[in-house]
Amino acid sequence: MDKLALDDFRERLSSRKRELYGRLVKIEHDLDEPMNADVPDRVTERENDEVLEGLGLAGQEEIRAIDAALDRIAAGTFGTCVRCGLPISTERLNAVPHAPLCQECAAEVAAGAK
Repeated sequence: MDKLALDDFRERLSSRKRELYGRLVKIEHDLDEPMNADVPDRVTERENDEVLEGLGLAGQEEIRAIDAALDRIAAGTFGTCVRCGLPISTERLNAVPHAPLCQECAAEVAAGAK
């Protein structure tokens, strides 16, 4: 992969990471809000908190994946499947820039998880 493409992916990944950090700060702020005194409202708030916690965990997981992709860029291995060593298609990287696996290996991993 050429330097211009790598720079573009690095910027896209860094931008997404900043966006996720901003969301995580907002989620943390919302979770720190005191509960409503009204019992039915507290139940709704608790359900909302569970959704926020799930979104927060997903955001943290994506940040870890982005950090790993940035490490692969620094190491010169970005765009290469970490499982089979073959190139990851540009289409896949454009869709999921932090993808560590080629489409075939990702499908195999997903099928094995079922």
